[in-house]
Amino acid sequence: MNATVSALRLRGVGAGYEGRRVVHDVSAEVAQGGWLAIVGPNGSGKSTLLKAVAGLVAAAGTIELHGTPGSSMSRREKAREVGYAPQDPALPEGLTVTDYVLLGRTPHLGTLARESSRDLSIVEEVLSRLDLDGLAGRSLGTLSGGERQRAVLARVLAQRTRLLLLDEPTTGLDVGHAQALLELVDRLRREDGITVVSTLHDLTFAAQYANQVLLLDGGEVVAAGPASEVVTAERLARHYDATVEVLTSTHGNLVVAPTRPPPR
Repeated sequence: MNATVSALRLRGVGAGYEGRRVVHDVSAEVAQGGWLAIVGPNGSGKSTLLKAVAGLVAAAGTIELHGTPGSSMSRREKAREVGYAPQDPALPEGLTVTDYVLLGRTPHLGTLARESSRDLSIVEEVLSRLDLDGLAGRSLGTLSGGERQRAVLARVLAQRTRLLLLDEPTTGLDVGHAQALLELVDRLRREDGITVVSTLHDLTFAAQYANQVLLLDGGEVVAAGPASEVVTAERLARHYDATVEVLTSTHGNLVVAPTRPPPR
């Protein structure tokens, strides 16, 4: 029997900017169809690690995508394997939402090829799923922060890659739209076998949606595993300097609740 190929395998990965190392010796593995949430306090290296996987910053160590070293893949090949949504993307304001989402189909087009009816159908489906079909003809420059965030996710979903890298995908979204977006991502993961790696500030969302949680602090892995093992009040007090309670909801989900410390 052949061993199952992981969607993503990191071995001793380090990364940074202009000679300054931000992430140190990170090792992790994500099974195909899994969801890994990368969490940690501000400045812990979450976004840098995601960019290293996407090939956007130089990285040491080994990064394998579905069993293939990322360093051996061309940019086009990697774009067919990995979809990356940054936290604060620079959007070309002159484009309509539809034209912007169509850019996600670029890695699948031949040289000088135009979008096919299938490409347009994929974009229409994604816009509908993200409740953006009513904004399809709108200029990106006219969108609210939450609408822009959904447009960015739509472009990445239109790539139809097997691995999604989402940097703070709920930024700018109210709790209802954030839940709807994460439910959509989870449904795609379960139905299509897509693997998700996301950074998330919201620890409750991370605990409820991800199969595995990777906690970074100072650019190093300080805990990894199921949310029930990683997201604990003691660990969050140590690494976030936060006073919280980790509760269990009526549906059995973990909830991270900030609590005021007792008066001194």
